[in-house]
Amino acid sequence: MDRRLLPATTLRLFNRRFNSTVSTATVLQTLKPEPAAFTIVNLDDHRKLFASVSTSKLLRSSINLGLASNETFVDFGMWVMNSRLMETSLVRDVILKTVKHTMFEHFCAGETTEEAGECVRKIHDAGLRGMLVYAVDNTGCDRNLEGFLRCVEFSKSLPPSSVSFLIAKITAICPIGLLRRVSDLMRWQYKDPSFNLPWKLHTLPIFSTSSPLYHTLQKPPPLTPEEELDLELAHRRLQKLCQKCVQESVPLLIDAEYTSLQPAIDYFTYSSAIKHNQDGNPIVYGTVQAYLKDAKERLFMASKAAEKLGVPMGFKLVRGAYMSSETESASSLGYDSPIHNSIDETHACYNDCAGFLLKRIANGNDAVVFATHNIDSGKLAACRARNLGIQKGNRRLEFAQLYGMSEALSFGLRNAGFQVSKYLPYGPVDMVMPYLLRRAEENRGLLSTSNIDRVLMWKELKRRIKSLEFGK
Repeated sequence: MDRRLLPATTLRLFNRRFNSTVSTATVLQTLKPEPAAFTIVNLDDHRKLFASVSTSKLLRSSINLGLASNETFVDFGMWVMNSRLMETSLVRDVILKTVKHTMFEHFCAGETTEEAGECVRKIHDAGLRGMLVYAVDNTGCDRNLEGFLRCVEFSKSLPPSSVSFLIAKITAICPIGLLRRVSDLMRWQYKDPSFNLPWKLHTLPIFSTSSPLYHTLQKPPPLTPEEELDLELAHRRLQKLCQKCVQESVPLLIDAEYTSLQPAIDYFTYSSAIKHNQDGNPIVYGTVQAYLKDAKERLFMASKAAEKLGVPMGFKLVRGAYMSSETESASSLGYDSPIHNSIDETHACYNDCAGFLLKRIANGNDAVVFATHNIDSGKLAACRARNLGIQKGNRRLEFAQLYGMSEALSFGLRNAGFQVSKYLPYGPVDMVMPYLLRRAEENRGLLSTSNIDRVLMWKELKRRIKSLEFGK
């Protein structure tokens, strides 16, 4: 059925179903992992999984996850946050204070650098690592750059290897309007190779034959001198950040965003990777969103092109977080969604991409971060890694989950000997609020997958109460 013909309410239900976790039996039938996959990562022993988590932390986490997975609660919370109530200072202060002591404390690392550092130390003591995500406001590119640089500097004061990556968004250091213009120009050049872009640097393949091009339906005008200057300034900001990351040996991971902007984001990422990823050491990582129909082909093309240039690449593999907006955007223009038509297709794409990257790691090429909350994908990747002879602690292989989510999977992978990171956003509550709203709006189904964590947490809580282990 053409999804452009579906009413908005039906699309919303479809999106929730797409993002939700299907039954274990359905997923297993789709992925068909080797039996050994379920012995490498053990999620049955809740005592061992949560051995490093205090009883009070377990109780708070279980309650917060219960609230976050309740769609009525989420809908009401989003209505409040987007309502005119937030314009009244007294009400706003009360709401932000409530959010701080519930969802913010659960999903974020703190408001200050010091609080984020304490969070990193705690998860490091539990055998996990931290991906530092500095909150930005998208209005001050130079100010955001300084924040990123301070974040890299700050990471060196923390225990060795406790920080795995600095996470950055190109929209924080380059105006969104300019990124949209650059993306339009690059899409048009893909349609018409004779279309000249004099400012374009050497990069890797950004488009494939199945890439969405509907954002650019008419030939865009060239960049103005002012826009070219702004583009050069944005490049300088990114190069300064990359140089700092190289100097401090802190890998830089560039997040993916909307398809309307992604060509420019990939352009920035790949041109920087060509320059800074040297001597077999990937410092600049890009992000591949497996829910996009063109993800696998673009990954193959970029990886192979980098290999020919002798450039080691790093990729973060995710399913994707912008499904609702991407589907609505395509539908409004009369085009099919750039996202796979079913959850099974997305699972298949993710696991195909994972298999491809694991083989490259086994051969000494590339590096990967498997960012996933899907238990079966995590187990399958772990099994494949072992079968390919990828040893425990291999620095080119990392698993990652959002802070406050999929704790059982994180600890299970840790217990199996893999490097595991948690995505740690930090900053003032009002600045991190867009992140929390995006988690609620774009990942409703993902939040409902917390059921497994809650079940295991309650089992462990009951065990501790029965055995009077309240202090642990």
